[in-house]
Amino acid sequence: MSRVASTTPPDGAQIPERHPLSPTTGSQIPSHFKHCFGCGELHPTGLHLVAHVGQGADITAEFVVTENHQGAPGLAHGGLLSLAFDEALGKLMWLLRAPAVTARLETDFLKPVPIGTKLYITARITGQVNRKVYSEAEGRLGGPDGEVAVRAASLFVIVPMKHFLENAPAEYMEALRKNPELLSFVDPEFDINP
Repeated sequence: MSRVASTTPPDGAQIPERHPLSPTTGSQIPSHFKHCFGCGELHPTGLHLVAHVGQGADITAEFVVTENHQGAPGLAHGGLLSLAFDEALGKLMWLLRAPAVTARLETDFLKPVPIGTKLYITARITGQVNRKVYSEAEGRLGGPDGEVAVRAASLFVIVPMKHFLENAPAEYMEALRKNPELLSFVDPEFDINP
């Protein structure tokens, strides 16, 4: 088995500048795909995670844990919480206007998260080296300053947009050509109708 890169930025990693055309501070980050389980408002049992741009290379996000998200009776499923953090950390790529994929995600569960609870997530980029973007996040209960229930760290790798287009099923691509409003990409100048 080959060694997987750490989520800790190496010495010399820089905090990247936000792209000049990234969403403005305080604005809501759009869903990249309206049927996404993490952030899509059209997914019937999804998280419906909502994220807003912070001051620098950071965002805030939140979602309510419902009965559709439980593992043990009355508690959020750990894998689902990892998914929420993957989604929130992925939203940081909107600040760079760069499509990226998760290369590594580490999640620490500190407290149970009951259904009916709103989880408040803060996420920030901790460094970038070439195509590798390092980031970390915390999820709090009871409010943005509440008790930390979950922590996560990640490594994202910037990829060309064709990575997503070449791996999407043909019927999805056809549906997107007919309904482009279902899809928002990091670069609003991207055209799915070549």
